[in-house]
Order: sequence, then C-alpha cells, then structure tokens
Amino acid sequence: MAAVRATGLLDTGAEEVFDDLASLAARITGTGRAFVTLVDADRSFWKSCVGVDLDKPADRESPVEQSFCYFLVEAGGAPFVVDDAATDPRTAAHPAVGPMNIGAWAGYPLLDDQGHVLGSFCVIDDSPRSWSAADLTTLATLARSVSAEMRMRQMLTAAQEAHQKSADLAHTLQAGLLPSALRAIPGMEAAASYLPASLSARTDIEVGGDFYDLFRTHGDNYAAVMGDVCGKGVQAAQVSSMARYTVRADAADTGTPVELLTRLNAAMLAQSAPRFLTAVYAAFHLTPAGAAGTITLAGHPPALIRRADGSVQELGTPGTLLGILGRLHLSDTPFQLAPGDLLLLYTDGAIEARPRPGTDPQDAGAVFGETDLAQALAATHTMDATATIDHLTGVLHAHHHGWASDDTALLALRVHPGPPTAPRTSAAPDVLG
Repeated sequence: MAAVRATGLLDTGAEEVFDDLASLAARITGTGRAFVTLVDADRSFWKSCVGVDLDKPADRESPVEQSFCYFLVEAGGAPFVVDDAATDPRTAAHPAVGPMNIGAWAGYPLLDDQGHVLGSFCVIDDSPRSWSAADLTTLATLARSVSAEMRMRQMLTAAQEAHQKSADLAHTLQAGLLPSALRAIPGMEAAASYLPASLSARTDIEVGGDFYDLFRTHGDNYAAVMGDVCGKGVQAAQVSSMARYTVRADAADTGTPVELLTRLNAAMLAQSAPRFLTAVYAAFHLTPAGAAGTITLAGHPPALIRRADGSVQELGTPGTLLGILGRLHLSDTPFQLAPGDLLLLYTDGAIEARPRPGTDPQDAGAVFGETDLAQALAATHTMDATATIDHLTGVLHAHHHGWASDDTALLALRVHPGPPTAPRTSAAPDVLG
C-alpha cells in the first residue's frame, strides 16, 4: 500500500501519456476497453480508462472486490489472462463479470523498482476470445512502459526532494559563515548584504566561499573583515569558517592587519586541502573627528570610501592572496573617516556582474566593473549605510537581471554625520578622485 501511495497517482486526473498507451493496447488487441489501474486496500483506481467515458477522478474507480486487478496482486507479479470470464472457474462467480460485461480479460502487473505490484495494465473484450501470443506480448511491453513511466516520475520526485535538501543544507552552511546580525558600534552605522551565485551559474547547489564579519577586538577598537575563498562546496565552506574564526581569535591580541593576515596565511597553509583566499581586513576606532584605522588587502579588490560630499576614493595597497605562498607582500594603509563618510568592502561579484545569459546580445558581454561600482556608490552620498547597501544591490540586480554570476558580499560602515559639509567647488562629485 505504501508503494501504491508513493506513486502519487491516486485520485489524479487523466494524463495523455497513460491514455496513449492504453489506447494503443485497445487498438492493437482489437478490444473496446483498456485500463491503467492502481490498487489499494479498498479500490481499483483507473488512472486511464479508454472506452469508458468518465472524466472525474472520483468516478474512475471500483471497489477492489469488484475488480479483476487483485488477481494480479495475489499472483505476485505474474500476468492474469482469461479467455471466457463467464466459464473460467477462477472468475465465473466474480461479481464484476455481469455488470462490467467482461467477456475476456488480459492484464499484466505494474511493478515498482522493488517488485511490488501497484496495479494492472489490462484490456477487456465484451465477448469471449482467445488471446494471441502477439496480444500478450504487446500487453507485456506496454505494461513495462507504464511501469517505467511511474518509476521515472518517482525518481524525478526523489531527485527534486534531494535537490531541495541540498539547497537547504547549502543555505544553512552559508548562514553559518555570516553573522546573524552586525555588531552595533557607537557612533557608526553598519549594513551588509550577501547574494549567492544563481543556480544556473553553478554546476550544482553549493555553499559559496564569501564571508564577512564585524567585531570588537579590544577596548574601543573594532575590525571588519571580508574574504572570498576560491571555489564552492563543503571544502570552501570549511576554509571560510576557519578563516573567519581564526581572524576573530587572533584579533584579540594586539597586532596590525598585516600581522593578523600573515597568521591566517600560516593557518591556511597548514590545511590538508589547500585553497586560496582573498581578504580585506580593516582595524579602526572612533575618534572625536570620526574614525581612524588601518586596512590591508590580500589579493582582494580595494575598498572604497564615499566621502560625505559624494566623492569616492579607492583605499588599500594591493597585496598577495592567502593560502598559496609562505612569504607575503602585504601593506598596512591608514585611513580617516569624517562624519558622514562611508567605507565599503565588497567581493569581486560586485565588479564582475554580467547580464543573464540569453539577454540582448549587445549587453551580453557588459561587465559591471570597478568604475561602475564607484559611480553607483557616489550616487548614494545622501544615504545611510542601510540605504546605500539597498541601492547598490538594486543597481547590480538591474544590471544582471537577477542572475548573479558569482557570490556577492557588500559591507558598509558609515560614521554618523555631523554638521553639513561645506560644498565642493566642482559641480559633480569626484569618482575615484
């Protein structure tokens, strides 16, 4: 009974694939009626009933004791063939012979992949007849086709369920790489977003390698870190998790961003399954004039500072990515943020965005690059951190039409604005000035 329910076909409407096979059986054998049935404890449900004019699923069934189908169940997989139902000792007293006008009946079992009999593929002739070898061979072949269709559907359903479980697991793992909420920092706003690569941009549903974090290191000092591990999947997630928590643990000790990323590099080289990682680490503290800090790039795109007047500047000195070389070339770059200034960290998904495949050929190769991101950021100069992140994600979405070619993480930190900034002499804000 569980196997029958697992087909998902009980009490469902007629379908062309089953009606076509039943019609073929009726035509080849010359009978007037052909059925695809499923049998549970109480009834024989007719998934297809060629020669019987019934449309509603509730009408396409009969009590199991009034059906020949249970003969197939009892036979455990063997066919059941009757030349003359009224005189055959197995069926002469059967209650369905008269009401259903059964002269001759021939049926083959429908089997699942475990050999359970789910029902029958049968034909009924109004008059007694001798079934030819060709008739029975045809019925056996078509019955196997119906069984294969049922199994294929079950396999597809199982695959879809497994696919969804994989997606749920990937989302759970990804959530573990990101803070559930950004730490509140007195005098500063913080906002972030993460967009995973679209499924069609991957070979499978896999957790990405992007991560970010914002935390207090010691005293009134804070740190923001963002990284992008090469590749996808469980190994990439493990490296991301290790990197995030290694940086957090080491940051409790005093040290420059260069020193912290150098220690992270040593930890990555000790991994049995090496992966490389780009990272940006910014250490900072609030000052009476805003915020002051130091930033280090390890193979990561430069950070951007959006000044209160809307001008945008790149921040950071290019450095060696992590996890490949024992000797690194990294530089600490100091920075200052005045009231209203905003610091933006991002992964390369934000500067390599492409339109969805199949869009206008003129736009197919258009990449949303570094200059585009800087211009989009400049347009947010009156916005707080949350509105800035919302605007940037909206601009990226408009460019790639909802199809992300790579994971994209954004993290914005803005010093609470003070008195209005004096206007600049230029008519428009400088971008990357």
